[in-house]
Amino acid sequence: MLENILNSSIKLKNVGLYGNKILLQWDDGHESTFSAREIRVSCQCAQCVEEWSKRQLLDPASVPHDLTAEDYLTVGRYGIQFLWSDGHHTGIFPFSVLREMDDSLYD
Repeated sequence: MLENILNSSIKLKNVGLYGNKILLQWDDGHESTFSAREIRVSCQCAQCVEEWSKRQLLDPASVPHDLTAEDYLTVGRYGIQFLWSDGHHTGIFPFSVLREMDDSLYD
């Protein structure tokens, strides 16, 4: 099932920001719930991950546990950019990556 999701055109239907929780509703009816911190710590932007070595620059301990997503922007038809309460805003999260991060798909 996961392989089909990653190989298909994944579409996000709705985004809900609820304090430190983020709810993503997909066009196939599945819902994914994440903590804002979980997504923020996985950021792969140039400020968070060294471009050539892929070494993580972001220290997870520096990300507050009460972090929230204050807003978001959709990026084309493939991703989302969150505006975090810690001031970070450069990461783009492809829908396929967020869908893969959903642990409930592995149950």
